[in-house]
Amino acid sequence: MLNAIWAYPWDVLDLGIERCVMDIAGRAGLDGISLACADSAGRFFQARSPLRKIYCPENGVIYFRPHSDRFGRLVMRPKMAEIVNERGDVLNALLHAGQRAGLAVNARVACLHNARLGRLHPHACCRNAFGDVAEDHLCPSQPDARAYAVALVAELTAGYAVAAVELEGMNFAGTLDANRHVTDGIGLTPEDDLLLSVCFCPACLARAAGAGVDGEAARVTVRRLVEESAARALPAPRWPDLPVRGPDAFAEYSALHDYLLWRCEPVTSLVEEVRAAANPAVPVRFIAARDGWRFGDDLAAIARVCDGIVLCAYDAAAAQVWRDVDGAMKAAGGKPVFVGLRLFFPELDGAGKLAGKVAAASEAGVAGFVFCDYGLVPAARLDWVRAALERSGVARPAA
Repeated sequence: MLNAIWAYPWDVLDLGIERCVMDIAGRAGLDGISLACADSAGRFFQARSPLRKIYCPENGVIYFRPHSDRFGRLVMRPKMAEIVNERGDVLNALLHAGQRAGLAVNARVACLHNARLGRLHPHACCRNAFGDVAEDHLCPSQPDARAYAVALVAELTAGYAVAAVELEGMNFAGTLDANRHVTDGIGLTPEDDLLLSVCFCPACLARAAGAGVDGEAARVTVRRLVEESAARALPAPRWPDLPVRGPDAFAEYSALHDYLLWRCEPVTSLVEEVRAAANPAVPVRFIAARDGWRFGDDLAAIARVCDGIVLCAYDAAAAQVWRDVDGAMKAAGGKPVFVGLRLFFPELDGAGKLAGKVAAASEAGVAGFVFCDYGLVPAARLDWVRAALERSGVARPAA
């Protein structure tokens, strides 16, 4: 079993690489660290940083040095973060420190969630049924966006001996998931969020038409359903069983139902292209949400074209974690399934709750865990991680 923790480059640099390695391998009892190597912006409270308490990173940058002209002929090109210029190649330094300590170093790559590139190339962004551009998310159907994602992972795995790559945001995104600053006065329901996030950009409509799916008819249906929601005095979910039924909740709208099912094709085929272009020696894993169908995830299809799944079992009690993992493992068909667990309050209010989730996932047979997130939580929660892993018999032995 391989257990790791997600971290950001500024976490590692602020606290010091050797301190991070000791914390992760020694205090938390973990086998690895997964470093964000391409990410979007945010506003982060740095719980343990000795240098700052609020950090706002650049938007849509990469945290490694490209070593080739792989992007030279592409419409979209990456921007290397200033922190790499100013404070050095953190990924390379972490790889060397990890090798000395026997700690695996994975790379987490946010592939399509990129507002910097979206603003520069709006033609490549998702567009909803009203034509509104989601400039913070590139569309997995759009050729330029696909070429960028493929080149990004190929370049990373050619230049750095990472233990594995984890693909984040290699799919569509929910309206509220992609942008936490949406101002909503009506009370958007989960179905509203889904419908507003379905992409009908020219690339999606053309790709769907090639598969015999009437995207334009689906777009008309979505517009009508959203307008009806917006006209209600108070929110009233029409499909309260949406989380259970998934796309089948819309079975009465045949064009929309078919279109929702079709959205898995561009996501799966893009993962396949990325895997084919990456260093064959580096496992490529797909980060999936519990309700990933909303974003075009078909775990069974995706597992067939990559090397494993990282299932984010957020906001779930232990019993639900077991069910989620069991379902993911059946879908994965023998490919390894890792489980992502957050260390955030109020989702976790004590060590016991984390131990219950780890025990449930271990019982279901996971290949390992990835915890979220090293720099954003008090150091005491690293003790919770070790205690949970030791209780399940999967902690790294204490030095």
